[in-house]
Amino acid sequence: MAPQSLHAHWLAASGSQGGDGLAGARFPYWSFTKTAISICALKLVENAALELDTPLRRHPFTLRQLLKHTSGLPDYGALREYHGAVARGEEPWPREKLLDRALAQGALFSPGDGWSYSNIGYLFVRELIEETTGMPIGDVMSDWISRPLGLETVEFWDTLDQSASLHCNAAKGYDPRWVYHGCLIGTASDAARLLHALFKGDLLEPDTLNAMLDRHAICGPLPGRPWADCGYALGLMSGKVDGLGAALGHSGGGPFSVNAIYHFPDGPDPVTVACFAGGTEEGTVEFAAVKIAQDIGVSG
Repeated sequence: MAPQSLHAHWLAASGSQGGDGLAGARFPYWSFTKTAISICALKLVENAALELDTPLRRHPFTLRQLLKHTSGLPDYGALREYHGAVARGEEPWPREKLLDRALAQGALFSPGDGWSYSNIGYLFVRELIEETTGMPIGDVMSDWISRPLGLETVEFWDTLDQSASLHCNAAKGYDPRWVYHGCLIGTASDAARLLHALFKGDLLEPDTLNAMLDRHAICGPLPGRPWADCGYALGLMSGKVDGLGAALGHSGGGPFSVNAIYHFPDGPDPVTVACFAGGTEEGTVEFAAVKIAQDIGVSG
């Protein structure tokens, strides 16, 4: 089930590492960007600039509920007209048009009373970070994550010139503004290093990292994917896979590529794996990440 043209990198707690594919190839991080957004929001919580459990001004939900997808907000991913406009190469909709069409679906449930994946929720988190810091989200992620960790290939994706520089030929002409919460681009190696640094404690204080791991259980096994148990924490998919135990990280996908970036903490030498490939099926790269972790002996 391994995807063709896989680009991957792994990094173990012992310091050993390796990879497959072109080392310098850059890809969209898609929804792995949510992990970076969550890190930035939680750093503001550490600094007492934001609170996790106080309802936001003019809204009934909290920051924790937005980060965990328990706010009740719908998702623009359910809109056929959104996907049609992207496929036709149209100019991205203004924020107001996007929200008018997405929120016309109405709240899915009262905040805290359910779970439903919402890119709209992360758009609100992005805007909250920008409002609180007075900085664009790309600058915040650069100052607080990329530069301190030395992730030289990671940058915020907001121009067509950047699209043309990506490894995927299909990225040419794709306008990244269609990803309303924002999207990072970078190599598989730097994606692995980012997530590995999070679990080493290089980005958040221990208590804040524990808060980030606060998990909402969703379901058991998923068809076509390696999950034996699936949940969602704050900007992190959180579950278990057979033979490896816990898996913490994020999968992502767009019109032309997919990725899976996961930390597997339960083996004798905890390992972080980042896999990128073309296509639209996230399960293919998730299985590839699991196989890499198994092959390097993470299951002990």
